[in-house]
Amino acid sequence: MDESLTFASLGLTPSLLQAVAETGYTQPTAIQAKAIPKVLAGRDLLGAAQTGTGKTAAFTLPILQRLMAEPRPTGRPGRPRCLILAPTRELSAQIHESVLTYGKHLPLRSVVVFGGVNINPQFAAFRKPLDIVVATPGRLLDHAGQRTVDLSGVEILVLDEADRMLDMGFIRDIKRLLVLLPKARQSLLFSATFSGPIRALAREFLRDPESVDVAPRNTTVQRIEQSVYMTEQPVKRALLAHLIKDNGWGQCLVFTRTKHGANRLAEYLDNHGISAAAIHGNKSQAARTRALAHFKSGEVSTLVATDIAARGLDIEELPQVVNFELPNVPEDYVHRIGRTGRAGSSGQAVSLVDAGEAKLLSDIERVIKQRIPRSTPERFTPPARAEIEAPRPPRPMSRARGGYAQGRGAGGRSPNARSR
Repeated sequence: MDESLTFASLGLTPSLLQAVAETGYTQPTAIQAKAIPKVLAGRDLLGAAQTGTGKTAAFTLPILQRLMAEPRPTGRPGRPRCLILAPTRELSAQIHESVLTYGKHLPLRSVVVFGGVNINPQFAAFRKPLDIVVATPGRLLDHAGQRTVDLSGVEILVLDEADRMLDMGFIRDIKRLLVLLPKARQSLLFSATFSGPIRALAREFLRDPESVDVAPRNTTVQRIEQSVYMTEQPVKRALLAHLIKDNGWGQCLVFTRTKHGANRLAEYLDNHGISAAAIHGNKSQAARTRALAHFKSGEVSTLVATDIAARGLDIEELPQVVNFELPNVPEDYVHRIGRTGRAGSSGQAVSLVDAGEAKLLSDIERVIKQRIPRSTPERFTPPARAEIEAPRPPRPMSRARGGYAQGRGAGGRSPNARSR
C-alpha cells in the first residue's frame, strides 16, 4: 500500500473529504484505493474484500459523489436513485450509518428499511423524495408489493455481502427486485470471496465489470492468532468460562450454531460470573441493538451470537473470537474469525472442538491451507458429570446489566428473552 496515497488523490470532493477527515481516517485502505476511482468512473464492479477492510466506505463515498454530480430528478416521492441491499438488519443499519456519516455535509436524503421493526415510519419515509435506500431484500419486497416504493429510477445498485445473500437463500428475492430496476444502471457487487456461485451471479446482472480483489480466496487475516482446544461437548461450557476468566478476556464474541444454543450458553456464562448477552434472529431488533450497544460499551463482556445475527457486526478492535461450535460451512470460519484482527489490530480466534467436529476441522484447515495449532488449557479441571448435568440456579440479576442472560424468558426476568 502506497503510504503517500490520500483520499484527495482518489478524486473525492471537498465535502466528502471533510466528512472523512472528521471520522479520523487519513489514508484509504486497499479496497478503497482500488474501488473508489472505478465507481466514480461509472463502471460496474465486482469486489472481493473481507470484513474490516473498509469496504463500506469504498462504495458509499463514490456513490455520494456521483449522486451529487447531477441534481435529483423531479418525480414521485419514494423513488430512490440508489439502492443498497444487505443480508441482515445489523449490516443494513451500519451501512446507513456510513451513508449519514460521509454524507453529513450533502443535501441527500436516505432511509434504511428492514424487518422486525414497525413498518409505519418506513411508509412515512417513502412518502418523501429520497436519494438512497438501504434495505434487506424481504422487507423491500414488502414495500414494493404495497407500492410504497418505486424502484424504476434506481441509477446505482449495490449488493453487499452477496455470498451471505446466497447462503441465506435470498437469491429469489434479489431476482424479483432486479426485475423492478431499470437495466441502464451502475451495479456493484461485494463478496468475501469470488466463489463460483458469486461469479455466476455477477455474470447475470453486472455489465462488463471491473474486478477488485483484496481478499485472496479463503485466506484468513494474517494478524489473527488461531488455536484449537480439543475437548468433549459436555465440557465446552465450563472450558469456555475458564478460558474467559483465566485469560482475562474483557470483550469476547462467541459463535454457536443455533439460537437455542446461544440462549443457553449466555445464561450459563451469566450464572457463572461472566456478563453475557445472546443475539440471534429470534430477538427483536430493539433487543439486538441494545445487547450490541452494551457489549461495545463494556457493560456486557461476552456476546454469544449465531452466524446470521453476527454478520455485519462492526466492532472496532475486538480482541477475541471463540467458535463454541465449528460452522458447517468451512468458509463461514473465515467470516467468523474476521470479526477480530481488523483495521491493523491483532486478535485471537479460539475454537472448541469435540470428536464429532473432527471432519469439520479438517475441512476448515484444507480451505485455509494451514493446520491450526492445538492448545491445552492451563489450570483447568473438567467438572464432574453431576455438575454438568445439574444446572446452577440463576444468580440474582444486577440492575446495571439489566438481565442479559437470554435463557430466562420462562420466568419473565429478562427483557430480551422470547422477544420476537
